[in-house]
Amino acid sequence: MKILTIKIKNYRVFENLEIKKIPAFFVIVGANGTGKSTLFDIFGFIHDALKNNIRQALQVRGGFNEVITRGKEQEDIEIELQFRMKILENERLVTYILIIGQEKRRPFIKREILRYKRGEHGKPFHFLDFRKGKGYAILNEENFDQADTKLQREEQQLESSDILAIKGLGQFQRFKAASAFRSLIENWHVSDFHINEARGSKDAFYAEHLSPTGDNMALVAQYIYQEHPEIFEKILQRMQERVPGISKVEAKNTEDGRLILKFQDEAFKDPFIDRYVSDGTMKMFAYLILLFDPKPHPLLCVEEPENQLYPSLLHELAEEFASYANRGGQVFVSTHSPDFLNAVPLESIFWLTKEHGITKFSRAKDNPTLVNLVEAGDLPGYLWNQGWFEGVAP
Repeated sequence: MKILTIKIKNYRVFENLEIKKIPAFFVIVGANGTGKSTLFDIFGFIHDALKNNIRQALQVRGGFNEVITRGKEQEDIEIELQFRMKILENERLVTYILIIGQEKRRPFIKREILRYKRGEHGKPFHFLDFRKGKGYAILNEENFDQADTKLQREEQQLESSDILAIKGLGQFQRFKAASAFRSLIENWHVSDFHINEARGSKDAFYAEHLSPTGDNMALVAQYIYQEHPEIFEKILQRMQERVPGISKVEAKNTEDGRLILKFQDEAFKDPFIDRYVSDGTMKMFAYLILLFDPKPHPLLCVEEPENQLYPSLLHELAEEFASYANRGGQVFVSTHSPDFLNAVPLESIFWLTKEHGITKFSRAKDNPTLVNLVEAGDLPGYLWNQGWFEGVAP
């Protein structure tokens, strides 16, 4: 999946925001309070709503009145994603629309639509369309040769108007678009990595994918080492290239049946347990585990990856993110680091500004001055630090 356009209305600082032509490697900069975290929270919100329901997803964010833009409490929250996605081996330009209202202090889904064009021409067709928990989904959408009038609708009534239709219908393979989109959302990774949670011994359970906080890093390292040794070797090779001195990483079982990470430094005879390894080393290892996941996430969202990392490692990390995007994933990154930006192509850089309390966005590639300066040899990070990104304080 590749997200191409995001439209957000009345979600916190985004009164009416539209970002078009989103690249596979998307890097956002901006002053504190302009909405970088809010942009990433959109994906976390949809993911939480799919996992639970709209009411609970709003509640953990303070409730409907805390999420909706100030002064817009009588209006609706609207989120629209446009993306390319394979459906039955055919790549389609799909649009997902979610409109959330509130009635008698209770949030509900006012409208939910999943649509795409069945052919090269014509208008997008609604393959899923629900209002207040009631609507329809198309059963035979894979019959692209049939006329629209031949498509079979199945009417459905959801258990509650705060449940996403794609949550229920997406579990059934007969609803192809809903099933494919539901699977993609479930596999989004919105990072909330905490060094302290990644350290220390863990109960030796089982995990294939790094959790958002990274608290299962030792378990995932052990899984990749045992089940995908060639990938683990690639991760170790990258660690040796990125972090000088590291020659080996092991997930070792302790005597009490727990699991702990050990890092071997070439300068010392005995390995260090992760409690005594630097924050930068731990974080780089976590990112490499995430980026070389045997079953990659279609979307990664990472806020301020420069935290706890040596400036010299940021260029390499940006290259790893770009490589992940080139291999078919999509990466959203927010940053305050000129060193990180210096390794990012101009077409991947966007920035947010706030005017009269409302956030707007700009694309670096659309700014002739920035384009000319980069073509002349300047680096984006230094230009940002010098104030050339209009409206953004470095």
